[in-house]
Formats: sequence, C-alpha cells, structure tokens
Amino acid sequence: MNEKPKLLSGGNPQIPKGDGDQPVQDYIAAMPDWKSKIGHYLDQLIEKVVPKVKKAVRWNTPFYGIEGKGWFIAYNCTNKYVSVTFFKGTELKPIPPIASKVDYVRYFRIYENDNLDEQQLKKWIKLASELPGEKVF
Repeated sequence: MNEKPKLLSGGNPQIPKGDGDQPVQDYIAAMPDWKSKIGHYLDQLIEKVVPKVKKAVRWNTPFYGIEGKGWFIAYNCTNKYVSVTFFKGTELKPIPPIASKVDYVRYFRIYENDNLDEQQLKKWIKLASELPGEKVF
C-alpha cells in the first residue's frame, strides 16, 4: 500500500475487503501504535496453531477461518484495546470473558501492557478452529 489507510473514529484502520494474507498484512501494518505489534502476534499465533488457516478482511476486520467450515476468529482495534472475537466463544473452555449481543459470540480484549496467557490463547484458537464457523462473506 502506498499511503497509510484512514483510521475510523474508534481507531480501527479502514481496509478494503479482500481475501488472502495481503489484506490482513495491510490491516496489521495500519494498526496504530502498539496495536500493530499485537496484530502481528495474533496473526503469527493463529498461523502457528492452525497452519492451513484462511484469511480475509471483512468490515475493516481480519477474519481467520477454515475452508468449508467458516470463520472462527477475528480482531479489530478500538482506541484503548484490540478486541478479539471468538464466533463460537460460548463453546470454549473457559469461556472468553466478554459477552456479546449475539448469545454464542464472546470477546477477549488486549490492552497495551497486558501480560498475555499464550497457552490459553492457543487453546482457545485451536478449539475455535475445530468448531463450525460463521459463514460471513
């Protein structure tokens, strides 16, 4: 990308819809400040846990899924944190901490100075990738 994408009012980069790794990498590069490091971390962790993961950007958000099964995780920026979405979050153990308006969706927030429990994140990612995903286009 030649110019830095515009940040939306909540601090999320505005990235065109696209399939594959490149739109996701464009999104990560456009994440402001410390959030870009978190984006790289999440992207690499998801690829490590789910080597054949499919990637795309939809609604200014990186999505990760399994071909034929749907999307299982996504993340996006806010002004204060990176929000990780588990589309079948209520089926994970333990259930990610933040409820959604959608009964089965759960969120996990990453703040700038958090000490992440990588083992728990890996478990959530692995289990989420094994569940039927969301079929959003």
